[in-house]
Amino acid sequence: MKRIAIQGFQGSFHDIAAHQYFQGEQIQLICCATFEQVFDNMRHDPTVIGMTAIENTIAGSLLHNYELLRASGATVVGEHKLHIEHCICCLPEDDWDTLKEVHSHPVALAQCNAFLSRHPDIKAVEADDTAGAAEYIAKHKCHGWAAICNASAARMYGLKVLEDNIHDNKHNFTRFLVIANPNKADFLCPLEKADKASIVFHVAHEEGSLSKVLTILSFYGINLTKIQSLPVIGCEWEYLFYVDLTFNSLTRYRQSIDAIIPLTRSLKILGEYVGK
Repeated sequence: MKRIAIQGFQGSFHDIAAHQYFQGEQIQLICCATFEQVFDNMRHDPTVIGMTAIENTIAGSLLHNYELLRASGATVVGEHKLHIEHCICCLPEDDWDTLKEVHSHPVALAQCNAFLSRHPDIKAVEADDTAGAAEYIAKHKCHGWAAICNASAARMYGLKVLEDNIHDNKHNFTRFLVIANPNKADFLCPLEKADKASIVFHVAHEEGSLSKVLTILSFYGINLTKIQSLPVIGCEWEYLFYVDLTFNSLTRYRQSIDAIIPLTRSLKILGEYVGK
């Protein structure tokens, strides 16, 4: 059985992503209030696998999670892309005419802004988690409250779905990273199967420093699927670049990494895995 640490409650999007990624396997969830707790669980027990959101097609990157990943020493062993679908739900005895508040994670509320604007009499209230809002309403019998969450979470907590698919953009996906202790990496994702990598590097604040790195990656036929910059604390106008790469040849990829190392102040491979 695999023990998976996630941020959020049972029924959350992290829960759904974990079960989809490890479909057909027995897993035990370790539900955490924060992303920091996910990494703390992995640090205290090397057998724990983590699953953490890293970017959303609407909300963008979760910048803090990049820093948590880099500082943790954990390795990315996989990824999963989940279609995000929201519903509005409430206690079975409530209905539209009794609702006064709707609770959910601020990102979920923002992703349902058009829907909420059509119901101005219902006050939007921020919560820590989508499924957590549903669980709280069910547990405390909060009459007049609704939650925005996935329909599966509503059913899990015995709530009534008033309307499904209320999100503004139907092309709403979140990308999750599967992370593990480096000693378990090859067991979870054999290196010879890898066709994607996540790296982070630091270049000097000099003309053309980033361009030279990207030119070499292009020469070796490496495709950049994402680049994200974050400032280096204490080094004004210098940046860490988090880059996702895809490749057809593991050898050419390794050669490209060897070629760009002399052009960086530091470089770290965060993970080599199978892209989805």
